[in-house]
Formats: sequence, structure tokens, C-alpha cells
Amino acid sequence: MGFNIKEIITATMILFAVIDIVGSIPIIIDLRKKVGHIQSGKATIVSIILMIAFLFLGKQMLELIGIDVNSFAVAGSFIIFFIALEMILGVQLYKADSLQTAAIVPLAFPLIAGAGTLTSILSLRSEYQTINIIVAILINCGVVYIVLKSSVRIEKVLGNQGIDVVRKIFGVILLAIAVKLFTANIKGLLA
Repeated sequence: MGFNIKEIITATMILFAVIDIVGSIPIIIDLRKKVGHIQSGKATIVSIILMIAFLFLGKQMLELIGIDVNSFAVAGSFIIFFIALEMILGVQLYKADSLQTAAIVPLAFPLIAGAGTLTSILSLRSEYQTINIIVAILINCGVVYIVLKSSVRIEKVLGNQGIDVVRKIFGVILLAIAVKLFTANIKGLLA
């Protein structure tokens, strides 16, 4: 019981791969252009709260409202699918009503603390100590905050053409993740 460096490193790596904040850079830049400003701190804090709350209450919350993990993941796959379509086709499906909501939807949820992340947290809970998962969540949210704060600099380094290329590539990758999340969980729903 207690802190275990190996568990922390493994949980951190799993969450880093699922959150994929580096792959989300084109979406973040795109969102910043739509709303004018990204509230990095607010998005990070909301993400931490969502992930830690889901760590403790996720399964019970879903059961309480009659939703299983598979249904939750399938719903998340649709959101990821539409974000990917925006990136690939260059169309705007999501329109932020205000700067306040843009920090939460789609940034904190589903981009950072999305269905894949929350489902992974439930899976990690069955294998690792809670404290180690919390440390992994905090480490990942630290990286998320740095990337969100650096989005202007990242955009300058890549340039417009670089961003367009990266957006299309990551759009296809995000589309593949959505399809994988959908197919992996639809089997559980149909079974």
C-alpha cells in the first residue's frame, strides 16, 4: 500500500497515451482561434476534478443513471469522431457560446478527460493503488497545463501550413481512435 514508483510511472504513461495532449495541439490551436483565448488553468483544474471524481465515483455514477462503461465509451467515441471530422474536412461543427464554456467543453471534456481517459481510470483502479493513480493524474495535468499555455508558441513554430498538415494527420489518428473506441465497446453493448 502507498506510493509505488513503478505504478505511478505505468499509470502516468497509460494516461499520457490516452489523453494524447501532444496530438491534441491542432485542436487546441483551432479552438483558440474560434474563441480567442484558452483558459489553461480552468481547463486543467476542471480536468483534474473530473478525473479524480471519476476515479472514486465513476462506476457508481454510471450505474446510478443506468449507463454502463461501454455506453459511456461509445458516446465519447461519437464526440471524438465529430472533432476528427472538423480537423480533416476543415468544417466547424462545434461553436462555443462563450469563453467560459470553451474551457470545459470541448477542452476539459471530452478532449482531456474524455471517455477514453475516464474508462482508462476505471481500468487502472482495478490494478493500482488509488494514491498512485492520483499522482499520475496530477503529472499528466501538469503536462496538459504546459501544452495549453504554450499553444501560441507552438503555433508560431509550426506556422499555418505546418498546423494544417498536423491537423489533418491528427484528425485521421483521432478518427481511428474514435472507431477503435466505438468497435471495442459496441461489442459489449450488443453482447
